[in-house]
Amino acid sequence: MAATRPYKLYIDGMDCAACALKIEKAMYHLPGVSDVDVSHANGTLALQLDEDRTASFLIEERVRSLGYIPLAGHVEPEARIPRKRAREPLWKGRKSRLVLLTGALFALAFAMAQIFPEREQWLYSGAALLSVIPFARRAVAGAMSGSPFTIETLMTIAVLGAVVIGEAEEAAVVIFLFAVGELLETVAAGRARAGIKALIDLVPRVAFCERNGTVEKVAAEDLVVGDVVVVRPGDRVPSDGTVIDGISEVDEAPVTGESVQALKKAGSTVYAGSINANGELRVSIDRVTSDNTITRIIHMVEKAQESKAPTARLIDRFSRWYTPGAMVVAALIVMVPPLAFDGDWMTWTYRGLATLLIACPCALVISTPAAIASGLAAGARRGLLIKGGAALETLGKVRTVAFDKTGTLTRGCPQVTDVVPVMGSEDSVLAVAAAVERNTSHPLGRAIVEVAVMRGLDMPATFGGGTATPGKAVTVRLETGFASVGSPRYAAEQTAIAAEVAEKIATLESEGKTVVVLLSEKAVEGLIALRDEPREDAMEGVKRLTERGIRALMLTGDNLRTANAIAGHLGMEASAELLPDAKLAEISRLKEDGPVVMVGDGINDAPALAAASVGVAMGVGTDVALETADAALLKNRVTGVADLIDLSQATLGNIRQNIAIALGLKAVFLATTLLGVTTLWMAILADTGATVLVTANALRLLVREPSK
Repeated sequence: MAATRPYKLYIDGMDCAACALKIEKAMYHLPGVSDVDVSHANGTLALQLDEDRTASFLIEERVRSLGYIPLAGHVEPEARIPRKRAREPLWKGRKSRLVLLTGALFALAFAMAQIFPEREQWLYSGAALLSVIPFARRAVAGAMSGSPFTIETLMTIAVLGAVVIGEAEEAAVVIFLFAVGELLETVAAGRARAGIKALIDLVPRVAFCERNGTVEKVAAEDLVVGDVVVVRPGDRVPSDGTVIDGISEVDEAPVTGESVQALKKAGSTVYAGSINANGELRVSIDRVTSDNTITRIIHMVEKAQESKAPTARLIDRFSRWYTPGAMVVAALIVMVPPLAFDGDWMTWTYRGLATLLIACPCALVISTPAAIASGLAAGARRGLLIKGGAALETLGKVRTVAFDKTGTLTRGCPQVTDVVPVMGSEDSVLAVAAAVERNTSHPLGRAIVEVAVMRGLDMPATFGGGTATPGKAVTVRLETGFASVGSPRYAAEQTAIAAEVAEKIATLESEGKTVVVLLSEKAVEGLIALRDEPREDAMEGVKRLTERGIRALMLTGDNLRTANAIAGHLGMEASAELLPDAKLAEISRLKEDGPVVMVGDGINDAPALAAASVGVAMGVGTDVALETADAALLKNRVTGVADLIDLSQATLGNIRQNIAIALGLKAVFLATTLLGVTTLWMAILADTGATVLVTANALRLLVREPSK
């Protein structure tokens, strides 16, 4: 078996899904070419190439013969910094030159016809035939490459037919309007690609790296893990890393969409593309630039835009039959009335030619991918990463959203919720408990110390190391004697607990809280309750779902008491004490009633995320969030789930509008054509106008404000 290599080509002028399909078919007609992947959204052609059978320059020649401009062919690894492609100014492009050429020929023919009116038909015929040559060449190339029913084919037939029946003036106008329409499509497609371009612009190209005792300006792609870079105020962070020195606020909106600046200090994680606001930071690089957060997001959005949504695949299949069918209808319009009803051949030939121009499926074919591409780009701008059109479509149809508890609905670490002094004050209880737990690594102990520090409490001095009884308590010696922080069971073993204290413990535990008891010389000094508290926006996130008629459900392995307490507070249902197998079974059961979204922290919830109709991972830049789930909430907010669903529903609505525009305009103009109202130039406007309208409508998603 011959060896193949990856080959990627950037292509200018590929503005719609029909263009991509034409190129794809042409590539498969070349020997030694396989795994063809054409993305009109990204303007790229990727394939596997056996150069012993087809030289790479032949690929560029075939693309050029179809009317597109190959920009750069090369082997491109999967992970690398995305390239900013240098493009010609619009006014210098091939389509602009074609508009000028066809316009000039028509203007010349018009001027000469005023001088030589008896030669009018010949002048306009000459202008039309010269103008149609570039399109006819593309039609022939398309037919030879497996795409016989392209818009160029339909238009060439219509123009030649118009010349034959004596409508050369209209033929020349049609070609000029078609060239203008193609130019407008290029403008619209460029706007649609703005989402990816904006992301690429976030990737820094240079960094200031500490090497050999000096700070050197180096290419960002030359950084390696362990390099230390200096990020000055106003600079973008060149790659993911950890702050080792300095303190500053950093704008992470380019990555997460979060507008509030985050405080960064030693030990903080920073992400590529984020902007340092004030102080200077020294950052140790944790990821090379080809694998940092922003680069991976760009690659994933590109891949997502390349993947076809279910509706797009359906329309592609429909369009394969639609265009040949439309040509048959046009032929019948030409032949049936004259043969069966003694109609005028010239009149019905004219109407058949107009039908050919109306029949082009470009607007219909682009209706779904244009909306999907805009939806994906809009989501990426707002910190909502969606990995494909299928996931984007499904999100708008969900009936149930299942949430993991720990780290998803909750913060993922215990927080002090109640301090109940039995002797002394809240501050004295916290200060002594923090002194006991000062050197512990237990999450409960760290939470107690954190609150004491935050309140600025003076912790009593300890004498000697503490003694830990696993699962029960930590004991240390203070100036006043021994003090312990332990479980209620441990406290009951050490001393008699008063009835009112025992009742308070039971009440706190019924609320899903973990209670620890502070003992001083075996006397109960106070109680501290802790719980992994809900995120600040969890209640709002659940409320927004229920307001939309979507069922919100918690699936957790935690105990039923804690699950019910958290779920009750948030206004949702709970299924508790679920092992991984039970979670999977519950997801399968829920899917029987409709599509299900599973939201988790992306690590221990991976099986459930995979089993759901759409898996949504929480977390900024985590490997699992970006690579395992179907979508990721880069803002790390529960409200992002409702934002995802709203964006999906807006995209689905946009798709329906686009299909209505595409088919509606064709239906109207087909009716007016049969009635003899539509002219050839109106017919071409029906096609190019519909394509521009559909693309412009899809672009509205980029500026749509999220629902509340």
